[in-house]
Amino acid sequence: MTGSAEIICVGTELLLGDILNTNAQYLAQQLANLGIAHHYQTVVGDNPLRLARAIAIACERARLIIFTGGLGPTPDDLTTATIADFFGVPLVENADVLADITAKFAQRGRTMTANNRKQALLPEGADVLPNPQGTAPGLLWQPRSGLHLMTFPGVPRELYAMWNATAISYVQAQGWSQGIIHSRTLKFWGTSESGLAAKVDDFLKLENPTVAPYASDGVIKLRISAKAKSMEAAQQLIAPVAQQLKQIGGDDCFGEDNETLGHAVGQLLRARQSTLAVAESCTGGGLGAMITSVPGSSAYFMGGVIAYDNRIKANLLGVSSQTLAEQGAVSAIVAEQMAVGVRQQLATDWGISITGIAGPDGGSGDKPVGLVYIGIANALETRHLECRFGRTKDREWIRLMSRNTALDVLRRMLLGQN
Repeated sequence: MTGSAEIICVGTELLLGDILNTNAQYLAQQLANLGIAHHYQTVVGDNPLRLARAIAIACERARLIIFTGGLGPTPDDLTTATIADFFGVPLVENADVLADITAKFAQRGRTMTANNRKQALLPEGADVLPNPQGTAPGLLWQPRSGLHLMTFPGVPRELYAMWNATAISYVQAQGWSQGIIHSRTLKFWGTSESGLAAKVDDFLKLENPTVAPYASDGVIKLRISAKAKSMEAAQQLIAPVAQQLKQIGGDDCFGEDNETLGHAVGQLLRARQSTLAVAESCTGGGLGAMITSVPGSSAYFMGGVIAYDNRIKANLLGVSSQTLAEQGAVSAIVAEQMAVGVRQQLATDWGISITGIAGPDGGSGDKPVGLVYIGIANALETRHLECRFGRTKDREWIRLMSRNTALDVLRRMLLGQN
């Protein structure tokens, strides 16, 4: 017995882009882990007619329909009422739900308002999907043979709690699983999506596991997905393919899954018992933040200097005032002197610096927006890298590329050490 699922996310705020739809991502991952086929997602605003149309379409192609959003007490929270109306079933107040809502308000020292009573209304015949975190319960309902509905609030932490406490066991009990779908993602820096795709073209034709390239924030990724009867079997299918792809990618491959360039650099510094300090201008502390986002980074990261003003570059980092006057703050020699200076000041093995023009203003013909210099210094040598990230990208993109590129330069130098 098999079944497919469809996700319907309700909320005008999602359509306007005010809120990132992390609920759909979470549910998609959960369904994949359970081996439940999932072919469609829909986002619909707080409109009963359009929601009803989305339900009608989903009923034709899915056995399990999962709703998120629209379960609150306000007038635009109309998911439950629209579902009941679509299937021609009245809403009935659930005494247990009402008591639970009342108790939760009392625990918070608040009095339940009349509109919260609306959350106790469920379609006649539907079961409650308990919400241990909030006041809005969901529903578990089989309105017709072969069709199952689940509703969740739009608040992510409430959805996660409800899924883990109740929904996951319900789905598992239905026998819909078509086996485990497991994915592993390899991450690359220093190549393009098209360039990497050309190198691994034969792998993109595989059927199980499948390999798919995509890019996010400058990181190129290869997602390897396998379908099998168990997690172990899926991992065994993925492992040899991942190994071959890593060999093809060479040093461009820096990590997997949730690993960042910060993780990669941290592992190399820790393995070599080396320490690091940073000096930042246009990235304003972002490089240090990437490094310290890794747990345990205090073992190798000593600190940093945010040197926006030239006086800070000169007085704290020892950059030559004459050089600043003649070459300007955005120059190769200043980047090198910043890296040397921060390394000396913080007594570390390595120093990284970033100085550049992040824009949108401040550029010139000789030094356009997007021009960034990265300096790297250790006890034996000092290097710099000139980058031109271009006027077509915005300020945050230039800063992001600067941070990641700086980490990648250090990573490759560390890999070159025997």
